[in-house]
Amino acid sequence: MSTPAGSEPDEPRGAEAHRPSLRASELGRALVRPGGLWRSVDVLAEAPSTNSELLERARRGEPEGAVLAADHQTAGRGRLGRGFATPPRAALTLSVLVRPAVPATGLGWLPLLMGVAAVRALRSGPGVPAVLKWPNDVLADGSGLKLAGILSEAVFPDSRPGGGAAEPDNGAGVVIGIGINVSQRPDELPVETAASLALCGAPGADRQELAAALLEGFAARYTAWAAAGGDAAAAGLAEEYRASCSTLGRRVRAHLPGGGELLGEAAGVDAGGRLEVRDAAGQRHALSAGDIVHLRPEDG
Repeated sequence: MSTPAGSEPDEPRGAEAHRPSLRASELGRALVRPGGLWRSVDVLAEAPSTNSELLERARRGEPEGAVLAADHQTAGRGRLGRGFATPPRAALTLSVLVRPAVPATGLGWLPLLMGVAAVRALRSGPGVPAVLKWPNDVLADGSGLKLAGILSEAVFPDSRPGGGAAEPDNGAGVVIGIGINVSQRPDELPVETAASLALCGAPGADRQELAAALLEGFAARYTAWAAAGGDAAAAGLAEEYRASCSTLGRRVRAHLPGGGELLGEAAGVDAGGRLEVRDAAGQRHALSAGDIVHLRPEDG
């Protein structure tokens, strides 16, 4: 457990005093225990991207169970190369490293498990009614505004980042990052379709408590999923995901990699975590990537 200088960062003063720094030592005491998933908790005062930093550490041999958070992420990375930044201490931005010994076909469930853990943490702690939008967004139920995003990236011992099929015994790892908007004001959010917990009725949401609940929840689900050999259904997690996902059962438009488009009903999530979309002809298409738009009845 550490900060860059080996001690807790200085607390903000003045107008930003309501945005305290994360305390790595307290998180470590709450989360790191014999036989548990988490091995270390590191909080940086500032980092371009917690995912990028933890990926580099993973390539250098960082073992499973590392947690890396940043009080100020200056060049965060989302899906499809999208970048973002957040004000200091206004969001919970963290990444975790796991090295699951499961078939590569099941790895698509890892960001979905993080999403379920986030929804449960937001509902039970700050009391924000959150739901999931496949594959990686956490939304405020009702408004559909985005509260959080998740990015999962594979890392290999020969420094090949991401992609490809890996056998479970080749030393591959996966870094899962999440950014949750906590106390941002409207002028501090990057787009009009985003919201923060403060703007959704939880102005007193505590990043420290949220981090602990999120990581505890993910660890429990990851441990059950790994013990089941990456079979989310056998671990009881597929049903939990479906109950949290507002995409399923809706008409959607999928913007596919390469510029294609698919209209249909989001009919389910398969064993690999892919979204199954049933088109007008009744054919099912399994999507592993793509931007999903939830359609209203009047939309084409």
